[in-house]
Amino acid sequence: MIRAHKLIAGCFGAGYIKGGGTITAIVCCVIWYFFQKGNTDNNIMIVVTSVLTAVGVWSANAVEKDWGKDSSRVVIDEASGMCISLLFVPVTPACVVAALVLFRFFDIVKPLYIRKVESLPGGWGVMLDDVLAGIYSNLVLQVLIHFNVFNG
Repeated sequence: MIRAHKLIAGCFGAGYIKGGGTITAIVCCVIWYFFQKGNTDNNIMIVVTSVLTAVGVWSANAVEKDWGKDSSRVVIDEASGMCISLLFVPVTPACVVAALVLFRFFDIVKPLYIRKVESLPGGWGVMLDDVLAGIYSNLVLQVLIHFNVFNG
């Protein structure tokens, strides 16, 4: 079972690549873009994001014994946070790129309690800092969308 958790937590090997978190976030954006393009129903993406987050907590917790606390090999947290950044956002190249930039900013800089939730035990700390980074990214995007920043 630990092999399955390592595959899941590492997003099928992306965690072993230098810059795996960024690569995972980019791949997530590409998949989201092509899957959601033209689709205005967010219900399936809410379910996918929720399941991804729950499985991420479970798998990150399971691999902690072998890989250590918040190992760089665990990148499912970036996938989850990136999905949260993209929820309820128009699927345009500009919005997707803005979501990626904002998410990576919040994930790397860790302002506004993000660093604090990272200290939670096990898979919760691994996942929730990226969940919060995704929420902050999404909130900033919603404000930018409200003020028509992406419509020129």
